[in-house]
Amino acid sequence: MTSTTTHRAIEAVWRIESARIIAGLARIVRDVGLAEELAQDALVAALEQWPESGIPDNPGAWLMAAAKHRAMDHFRRNKMLERKHQELSRELALQQELAVPDFDAALDDNIGDDLLRLVFISCHPVLSTEARVALTLRLLGGLTTEEIARAFLVPEPTIAQRIVRAKRTLSEARVPFEVPRGEELASRLSSVLEVIYLVFNEGYSATSGGDWMRPALCEDALRLGRILAELASQEAEVHGLVALMEIQASRSRARVSATGEPILLLSQDRAQWDQLLIRRGLAALERAEKLGGMRGPYALQAAIAACHARALAAEETDWARIVALYEALGQMAPSPIVELNRAVAVAMAYGPAAGLEVVDRLTDDPSLKTYHLLPSVRGDFLEKLGRFDEARAEFERAATLTRNTRERELLLDRAQACASSSAPPA
Repeated sequence: MTSTTTHRAIEAVWRIESARIIAGLARIVRDVGLAEELAQDALVAALEQWPESGIPDNPGAWLMAAAKHRAMDHFRRNKMLERKHQELSRELALQQELAVPDFDAALDDNIGDDLLRLVFISCHPVLSTEARVALTLRLLGGLTTEEIARAFLVPEPTIAQRIVRAKRTLSEARVPFEVPRGEELASRLSSVLEVIYLVFNEGYSATSGGDWMRPALCEDALRLGRILAELASQEAEVHGLVALMEIQASRSRARVSATGEPILLLSQDRAQWDQLLIRRGLAALERAEKLGGMRGPYALQAAIAACHARALAAEETDWARIVALYEALGQMAPSPIVELNRAVAVAMAYGPAAGLEVVDRLTDDPSLKTYHLLPSVRGDFLEKLGRFDEARAEFERAATLTRNTRERELLLDRAQACASSSAPPA
């Protein structure tokens, strides 16, 4: 195996194993920052040794053992409490040069609990949203600082600073490495779901840059969501979020033309929708519903996505049901963006004039002043009503507000089409 091939294999192993290694170490050292440093030290050791010695039969176990040895060295250097020495010594005694046959079982003890703890600490409310996203992708997604920066079009030093500050904040706040319980669980879980969906959305509809989508971010979010669904299998909203992401991700191939231009939902070739992801999404939605209780915001959004997924053609979409689901969502989690989405459904179910009436009530909302989809949706309704000059102005305004190059081009094309439609015949 060549050195290049070995390094690629190490990168793949790290992406798979890093979260559980960091989680296991964090349980022992009670410091996420230190746990990641120790895991990174083990990775460096692998990069130095494996090209010569070859990849071990159990690379994850090798990395964990190497990290634990470094943890012991760290505690010795810093004269930590003898209790910590004893805890690590007991774990290290479970294997002797990786030859103990049941070491895999020892490594996997509590790994589900450890990962769940790491999820909650990475998304702790004491951190800013940006810091939660960066730390989650770093610790749970296994992404490098460079990869996170590239995905969000942010300078690498900015991401590095966010991660460093996040780990320092967690340490200074003495955030416990535990799964929250009781009343705190719901709010903390909401924070976790928000982070995962933010990552997914940035991949699904990039807010800036030259690409309409960044599929790698969608995949990272889906992987995190699926892991969380296994770890917190009794939480309906976790399955609701997974259902929403699976169904939305099913449209990925149909959302972009061969040359990268966006294709809107009603114009997509539904034969390109991924039926496996749709089936997975519908199954996750069914699991959420079987857990009982009132549907949460993610499960309601998944139910809306399911209406689209079940329609073989755009004209078969049950828009009246979608309106009702948006009304339920608006009652549970009221926001102007939910109302804007409801306006689109109203327009499809009852005509553009009805949709415009809803949108016009949102034009003075201060939170939507710079939201490009408000003039974009309003322009769409005006265009359908034949009010082309007004529609053109709305599309042009929307184009000035978006930071995504592909979306700006689409909006300007629509503005030009309106200008051509309103021009008097030659």
